[in-house]
Amino acid sequence: MQIFASALLAAAMAAQAVVATPIRARTPYEVKETHYAPREWTKLERANGAKTVQLQIGLKQGNMDGLIEHLNEISDPDHKRYGAHLSADQVDELVRPSKETCDQVEEWLRDAGVNGHSYNTAKDWISVNLPLDFVEKLLDTEYHNYKHEDGSIVARTTHWSLPRHLHAHIDVIQPTTSFFRGAANAATYVKTIDEVHDEIARLSLASNGYPTEISKVCNVSSVTPECFATLYKTKGYETKAAKKNSVGFANYLEEVPIRPDTEKFLQKYRPEFVSSAKSFKTFSINGGELNDGPLNATAAAAGKSREANLDVQAIAGISGKTPIVSFSTGGRPPFIPDLTVVENDSEPYLVWVNWLLQQRSIPNVISTSYGEPEQTVPRSYAERVCKQFAAVGVRGTTLFFSSGDRGLGGTNKCYTNDGKNTYKFTPNFPASCPYVTTVGATKNFEPEESAYRAATNVSGTFRDLYSSGSGFSNYFKRPAWQNDVVPKYVKSLGSTYKGLYNPGGRGYPDLAAQGLYFAYFWNGTEGTISGTSASTPLTAGVSGDEGVGSCDWVWDADFP
Repeated sequence: MQIFASALLAAAMAAQAVVATPIRARTPYEVKETHYAPREWTKLERANGAKTVQLQIGLKQGNMDGLIEHLNEISDPDHKRYGAHLSADQVDELVRPSKETCDQVEEWLRDAGVNGHSYNTAKDWISVNLPLDFVEKLLDTEYHNYKHEDGSIVARTTHWSLPRHLHAHIDVIQPTTSFFRGAANAATYVKTIDEVHDEIARLSLASNGYPTEISKVCNVSSVTPECFATLYKTKGYETKAAKKNSVGFANYLEEVPIRPDTEKFLQKYRPEFVSSAKSFKTFSINGGELNDGPLNATAAAAGKSREANLDVQAIAGISGKTPIVSFSTGGRPPFIPDLTVVENDSEPYLVWVNWLLQQRSIPNVISTSYGEPEQTVPRSYAERVCKQFAAVGVRGTTLFFSSGDRGLGGTNKCYTNDGKNTYKFTPNFPASCPYVTTVGATKNFEPEESAYRAATNVSGTFRDLYSSGSGFSNYFKRPAWQNDVVPKYVKSLGSTYKGLYNPGGRGYPDLAAQGLYFAYFWNGTEGTISGTSASTPLTAGVSGDEGVGSCDWVWDADFP
């Protein structure tokens, strides 16, 4: 019996050694990245090694400094190259990795027995489907299942390694340490139109008691396209280049815009634009869902398409003559798929932006209403995705991202993800990326003020707190274009909040627009919805109408 037990122990130790032993390489493996799991996630058992994942390997890009220099020049109205956007081929040429990088990585994959991998057009990203137990050996790591507080589960690791000689050639590999979920920045408190009418009557907002042009058309309890057009002075504006421009918006988590709802919205508020409900284009990326008809009972019960409907209606209501494009990126991370199916939990922004960069023609304005706390993703991932956004910008596309709906981080969420659990404000990503334009939200009119709505008490539970997001990045330093304004603001704070934020970080939002109680249609019914998910597509619609399309900075001179 003792001999048998010893044999079992030896076998177990041998099996453990096999799991822990990395692929043999010409230099020793060393840890490339460590990233703690966020507080909302609980570590469970080892992940099933038979599961297949789609591994994304980001190679060190070539002349990224040159690309950023191009971006700075073509975005500056005072520079002689202002507006001289680069083509897709020119961008690919700038970021293409060196021959040494490509050769070193190919050698590593070949020696490990990896084949069937593919490259994007710039050859700075490799995609390959591999069993998880093989990935563990390839990266000298172990994957565990992690459970989010909402019950969803994903397989991740908190560290991974590479042969020492590859550290300078590979920036990022995912899915590994990223716990990004890509939640929509739409506040969940939605009213029906009857509730709206019962709440607040039309208000006279003029300080002298007489109605103003804005007060005649703007109702704080249900804000309509007519109000937006009056408030932002686009009423009667003739689009400069409707046929040349286009406005896009990104959908994730199985969100799709519903055409019949958009048609009802436009019939009521902008009948001259009603054709937009049928004419806007849709693209499916990585198996993204498409749906031209009304919601079925299951989708309606789950509240699907509220976000996507808000996006398309906010854009079409202000910029109906400009072509609209909807991008639906597949995958609903995190989830546990069948073992025979490749796990579709690739990081959504990475999948979308890499697909976008491979297209020869893209919209000049794109709105995205999704984000997560910056610390849910490792720095390497955030930096690399941000560089991809810069590559989109240098092609002449303005990327608008929502700033978030939880102020400086949200209730009980402001703790660092570094193992110390220090109380600190929590910035959002991609809002914190310096190569996008981040949009906050306002409420009321003459004057507008930062959007805020207190939590409501529902059965003894306070929920639906809404506060326009803002903050300073812990990953990205303050860009030069903020140096004229941000230092003055930081100085004005004095010691207030000292130690709770990074004063040298990229500050956001860059601008703000209406974001409380938007009139919209969902599942055949009119109601209202709020959030920076509302202010962001509205801003994109105004910008698309103007045809600014000048990378990530929107200059005052470009607006009416």
